[in-house]
Amino acid sequence: MNPLVKWAFVVLVLVSIILNIVLIGIRSNRAPKCSTQRVHPLRRKHDERSLAFADLTREEYLQVQRYLVRQKDLDISTNQITKPSQNFLFLIELSLPKKADALAYLDGKGAKPIREATAVVFYGKRGHIKEYVLGPLPNLTYHRDVTKERYNTELHINARTVTIGEYVMIFTCIEEIFSKLGKLVKESFDVGPDKKLNAFEQMPRGVQSGDRKTWISFFRDMAGMYIHPVGFEVLLNHGSVNASDWKVERLLYNGQYFNTVEELQQKYDAGSVNKIVYKESPDYGSLKPRSTPLQIGPQLFYTEGKRYSISHNHVLYLDWSFAFGLSSLTGMRVFDVRFKGERIIYELSVQEAMSVYGSVTPGMILTKFLDSSIGIGRFAHELVRGVDCPHEATYVDTYRYFDVPAPVRFRNSICVFEHNMGQPLRRHFSDFFHNSYGGMVNSALVFRTITAIGNYDYMWDFIFYQSGSVEAKVHATGYISSSYLVDGSLRHGHQVAENVLGNIHTHFINFKVDLDVVGVNNYFQTKDMQYVNVSLPWMPDRYAMVPQLVEKQLTTEQEAALRYDTKTPRYLHIASNKTNRWGHQRSYRLQVFSFAGDHLPESQPEERAMSWARYKVAVTKHKDLEQTSSSLYSQNNIWSPTVDFSKYIEDNESIEDEDLVAWVTTGFLHIPHSEDIPNTVTVGNGGGVLLRPHNYFDEDPSIHSTDGVYITPGSEDSCDNNRMACLNQETCSPVLEPFTYHGFEGVMKFKDSV
Repeated sequence: MNPLVKWAFVVLVLVSIILNIVLIGIRSNRAPKCSTQRVHPLRRKHDERSLAFADLTREEYLQVQRYLVRQKDLDISTNQITKPSQNFLFLIELSLPKKADALAYLDGKGAKPIREATAVVFYGKRGHIKEYVLGPLPNLTYHRDVTKERYNTELHINARTVTIGEYVMIFTCIEEIFSKLGKLVKESFDVGPDKKLNAFEQMPRGVQSGDRKTWISFFRDMAGMYIHPVGFEVLLNHGSVNASDWKVERLLYNGQYFNTVEELQQKYDAGSVNKIVYKESPDYGSLKPRSTPLQIGPQLFYTEGKRYSISHNHVLYLDWSFAFGLSSLTGMRVFDVRFKGERIIYELSVQEAMSVYGSVTPGMILTKFLDSSIGIGRFAHELVRGVDCPHEATYVDTYRYFDVPAPVRFRNSICVFEHNMGQPLRRHFSDFFHNSYGGMVNSALVFRTITAIGNYDYMWDFIFYQSGSVEAKVHATGYISSSYLVDGSLRHGHQVAENVLGNIHTHFINFKVDLDVVGVNNYFQTKDMQYVNVSLPWMPDRYAMVPQLVEKQLTTEQEAALRYDTKTPRYLHIASNKTNRWGHQRSYRLQVFSFAGDHLPESQPEERAMSWARYKVAVTKHKDLEQTSSSLYSQNNIWSPTVDFSKYIEDNESIEDEDLVAWVTTGFLHIPHSEDIPNTVTVGNGGGVLLRPHNYFDEDPSIHSTDGVYITPGSEDSCDNNRMACLNQETCSPVLEPFTYHGFEGVMKFKDSV
């Protein structure tokens, strides 16, 4: 090679390397890593008074447990496989302070409320259930029986939730049944030493008060077992606390009923039943992707750090602040919700999730699930980063004590994140005369948990908007419940797989909305429209139908119980006696989003346990003893419920100038279809309530947000009122934490418990 050419080549290579280094440097400067530190200071300070609503810590759970075990006269076991005939410490949870005490403390006018816990003990030896309040935490000195005070009755032991200990005994009974039907279960279901069927229960457990008889349906041991029914069901009477008294009362095999295991075995061997012949089932219930993932979808990241902050159980976000908790029984809840420092909501909480099913087979024909009796918050497991919540969300651990020998940690079971909702909160493009554009992105804070209760997963969101609105909503996903296809099944749903019926069912969700609008002296008002035939002022002989505002103030609890089966006013308000600048009462509107099915007729004996679902909205006077709309005992004592919500309304108290609570019911009717296989999607399957300011402010508070954008001719490139114009100067690449998941640590285990 010519020396000049050689040197020219070397110089060219060096120049190329230097140029690439420079370009990399420039690109690095133009695309720095996103700041993990907050660029702008918080607008408010965290308030440790929020700890009045904080869930019990692990140490507090242990303190309560140790205290109760030391009380020898109570004779309580904490062994997870305690038999129903023994005494078992089933539940420990925070006992909320009385509202008046909490408000006095929060507003600096009273002492800190005594921190107390509630404990639920199943006394199998004595045949009843007791609830105790214990305090003060952390140094416990007392416990008192509050069962009669809370429920005005004694609680029979059969009202208890089925415990792990009782499940172990039920599974033992099932194994004995299968051992007697060895030939049948092998030929029909391929059950053997290395293969099994999974059980799923019908609830309620019987048809009348005192019953504890459960129809147990069997499903293939496959992914999404709930959509693999096999056509075999057993009615087990387990009403006695002694398993030796339990017995099988009926069996269903391929649409035929039998009185005993022996009768089924004899008729099967004699060939006098229509046999089910085992056929391997395709794995249509698996959620394993059918296609190889090719790329990651859009991700959320914070260019200048997170604009919210969490300290203990207190959240700050722009003009918002609130305390939060996660009840094992009812799930997600927030307290002392303030906007610009002014309390708007005392409590916003999930209360109950209920479903009523239709079927011709016994495992589903009576089914009415009341999930708080199983524990809604109990099943809030770890959220998957980047799927259940954005990767860059903040994740919070929770502890629970629910049918366990010791408190259990559930990692990352709550997530909090600010979210671009994908549309402007408000905007206007001025085309005529005065040309300009004004708009604002709809960035809101999302507070979320997801509870996987058996087959269904409920995603619970509380969303805080910069307009002063708060939304509580739920979306359902997971697996549908199904039954084996027999004659008459298609009257109750659609076929979704071979021999599989997706059963029609309702979803009803109840929220508690304790609004305090400029204090606790509030009113319930409705607004709507009507057309009025009016004479035109300039042409008195001509008339036109013109919309007119119709306003009404409801005065009693019965008047304010707005049933689903009647027409309700479109605008529902909790209003104060204070006015805004324009002389209108400051209020918050309850805007309900629902596609609910029909409520169970009130003639049915089970209906009183779910009487809250009669009402789209019911407004009652606040009482500390009317804390929840349902109870732990509603499912298994459904015919004589300890909490009958309709009783809250029955006394028909005045709701004028009172501390008011709105109980909001939403939901949807679900007629399963083939697209529910393998999983029900969240799109379209949900409901909620939006709490919107209505004459509460003098103007839209979001006009003061720094997220606003304003563009006039000639200012298109200016950053003064449009941070988006300078985004290219601030672009960054996120620094992401590595993916981790520990969700299987807290799952219910039966085999390991034996």
